[in-house]
Amino acid sequence: MRVFLTGGAGFLGFHVANYLAERGHESIVYDLEPMIPSDFPEGTRGIVGDVRDHQALDEAISETKPDVIMHGAAALPLWKPADIFSTNVDGTRIVLRLAKKHDIDGVVFISSTAVYGVPKKHPLEETDPVVGVGPYGESKIQAEEACVKARADGLCVPIIRPKTFIGTGRLGVFQILCDWVESGTRIPLIGDGSNTYQLLDVEDLCESIYLCLVGSSEKVNDTYNVGSDDLRPVKEYVGQLCDYAKTGSRIMGTPAGLVIPALMALEALHLSPLYKWVYGTAHTDSWVSTDKIKRELGWEPKFSNGDALIRCYQWYLDHKHELHGATGVTHRVAWHQGALGVVKKVLTPKRKPS
Repeated sequence: MRVFLTGGAGFLGFHVANYLAERGHESIVYDLEPMIPSDFPEGTRGIVGDVRDHQALDEAISETKPDVIMHGAAALPLWKPADIFSTNVDGTRIVLRLAKKHDIDGVVFISSTAVYGVPKKHPLEETDPVVGVGPYGESKIQAEEACVKARADGLCVPIIRPKTFIGTGRLGVFQILCDWVESGTRIPLIGDGSNTYQLLDVEDLCESIYLCLVGSSEKVNDTYNVGSDDLRPVKEYVGQLCDYAKTGSRIMGTPAGLVIPALMALEALHLSPLYKWVYGTAHTDSWVSTDKIKRELGWEPKFSNGDALIRCYQWYLDHKHELHGATGVTHRVAWHQGALGVVKKVLTPKRKPS
């Protein structure tokens, strides 16, 4: 099977490409950024291109002749709203249109549980209302609507709604967490950490994508939540990471009613990399039911929230010398901490001279 991966040079893409290669399948990576060859299986084809560029994408699909597409290209919340909508909505429509033109067997669309907004009802099920928070959440809802329309036109389009996924190679906001834990800094949770906030290991996400790529259209042409089975309070699994690190780092609760407005102000002043979806929901319950994908596709997660955080942290320790201070707005690079760097200094105990 030959799989065309849009957004394939990113965090999820390189995991999916390696996951597929281990099972004897080939990937074509299509991304705005060139892929790093050493991250990908030998022989992986990389094409630099934009999903918003109809002609370039048409030529790439025509030349490589993939069997299926995993559409993971997306502009993240830190991007400008115009780029978020043009990439996530217009780009998705172009991918679907070209998949139909080239008789592609199916398009697995990577959506987000951000489509549920900040609901009071849990667990969230695939039939619950969708209410996007900010341009990113709204764009994912519109992209899903395009996918549903494409289904009605005869295309197989599984939609996967993953929880926040982490694991080896994940940087972004989680690099900030890893940096603070390594430094022995106290980790301020937003709120007291008693809420249930579900995560997902990227390897478990790859398994769900794989099942949709190889399954029959009669079976997989639907929408699926994906998340871990670890429903412990946030303070327990973040505490598990601190215990694993053995750096003296420990969690601390904070008053959400004071911290959130402060983070909102810092974001408005461009002094913090944290955006509303991160700080606005971190103190709330947020978890989905995965009964549907378990029942219909036989998917089962292998990693807990704590396992995923530890795998992310250990990878960071093993590879931090390779980061060279680079920063950006994707999940595969560190984020500039801005004013959070000052907070880190305040919350890091001074080391006694040995």
